[in-house]
Amino acid sequence: MLPGPVFTFFSLSDTLLMVAKGAEVSARAAGSESMTYLLEGSELAEVVDFVAELERRGVAVPQPQPALVGADGARLEVPAPVFEALLQVATAMAHGQGVTVIPQNALLTTQEAAELLGISRPTLVRLLEDGEIPYEQRGRHRRILLADLLAYQEKMRRDRHEALDRMAREGQEAGLYEATAGPPPRTR
Repeated sequence: MLPGPVFTFFSLSDTLLMVAKGAEVSARAAGSESMTYLLEGSELAEVVDFVAELERRGVAVPQPQPALVGADGARLEVPAPVFEALLQVATAMAHGQGVTVIPQNALLTTQEAAELLGISRPTLVRLLEDGEIPYEQRGRHRRILLADLLAYQEKMRRDRHEALDRMAREGQEAGLYEATAGPPPRTR
């Protein structure tokens, strides 16, 4: 019996790479260190069905882990949330958008905070002075914690969603949706 996993599975779009590992396997693979099998189309579907059957029978099948792979082949597995974040960054960059990574405990200027919210700086200052968003006063300068700004943004998003739901419900109860059914009235 071979110690550890005999094969490592890598999924690349519609192609499954199965890489044999270990000294015993290498000896059987015509003396090479490893052997790579490239499967496509119906062969890939058969292997996927085979792996599903193995799992059904209780055989432990290694699950693919997201990883960063360097130019030198060095592989670093990453947790799923990190993978999702990197995927969003790559997608944004592919669409020509700039990406900034900021820790949540970063302090922003009023101009940076206003730009993040998509409002003017004077409007942001009014929100700060009204106590809508917490801030720190450093001398004459106000600084806003990114986490507080994101919490305000999420609260506003929830409030808008709840208001729209309430308006739709009230319109439904008042029969406004039925009043607009049918062809539009003639205006001339």
